[in-house]
Amino acid sequence: MTGEITLRGQVLPVGGIKEKILAAKRAGLKEIVLCAQNEKDVAEVEASFIKGLKFHYVDKMEEVLAIALTK
Repeated sequence: MTGEITLRGQVLPVGGIKEKILAAKRAGLKEIVLCAQNEKDVAEVEASFIKGLKFHYVDKMEEVLAIALTK
C-alpha cells in the first residue's frame, strides 16, 4: 500500500503513482493497494507496465486491513 491515512481511517490519494507501480513491479509484488481516488492515475499508465498486477482500491483503513490480513 502507498498513501496517507487520516486519524479517522480515511485513505488519502498520493502522487507519483506511475513510479510507485514500476518500483513495486521491479520488487516482484503482484498486488497493490491504492486509494480509490488514485484509480484515474493507474488508468493513465501504459498497459504493459501494469500487466500481471492486481489493484485494490480502498477508501477506509478497514478495507486495507481486510486485504492485507487475508493474503
